[in-house]
Amino acid sequence: MNAGASGRKEGTALAAYIPVPRDLSRVKSKVFFNLTKRQLICFGGAALIGVPAFFLMKKVTGNISLSVMCMMVLMLPLFFLAMYERDGQPFEVVARHFIESKFIRPKIRPYQTDNYYSILERQAQAEKEVNQIVRKKQKNIPKKRKRKTGGNPSAGRPHKA
Repeated sequence: MNAGASGRKEGTALAAYIPVPRDLSRVKSKVFFNLTKRQLICFGGAALIGVPAFFLMKKVTGNISLSVMCMMVLMLPLFFLAMYERDGQPFEVVARHFIESKFIRPKIRPYQTDNYYSILERQAQAEKEVNQIVRKKQKNIPKKRKRKTGGNPSAGRPHKA
């Protein structure tokens, strides 16, 4: 086998380089025309809104460029919804988090910790109170007297095996 001008042996082939993403959770399945299901739905909705609006505006105004601009203005929000993604989240999720943080949740969130020492103190105090209640009840219970049995001397004694 002779080495060619490229420095490799004859009969050996170069392997094709295929890029593989490191994070496979970010890979999205493509459905049609290399678009995701979300993108197809949004683009379809934009077409359903924009195309009739174009023909309606063209009929009303007679100006094609004005009709095209109106169609684009109506379709752009849906294109934005289809394409925008931040940190793997679509626009509506990002918008919901923003609205919750700015308007719904309280502005000041004080840092609160679980003080385990105070929990242990409360537990010890509760145990003391329970023990005091049990002691009082034991003092108030009168002791039982031994019952006298008739003529049976083995009554009252434990049975030996």
